[in-house]
Amino acid sequence: MSTYINNSSSSRSSATASGGIGFVGLLTIAFIVLKLCHVIEWSWIWVLAPLWITAVAVLLLLLPLLILFFLK
Repeated sequence: MSTYINNSSSSRSSATASGGIGFVGLLTIAFIVLKLCHVIEWSWIWVLAPLWITAVAVLLLLLPLLILFFLK
């Protein structure tokens, strides 16, 4: 006779704890796949644009906070 222990609650909590890849990551992967399959003929700068545009946007949003922090 074997016993079965239900660990569904712990497996669910670990699955929901991860953040996932997100919209920008999925968009970047989609652009890379389309580029490698020759569906789009964009430059690699534009294929990777979701990554660097997001990084630039975050820096521009944080820049005023950093300036205020260091000027005090």
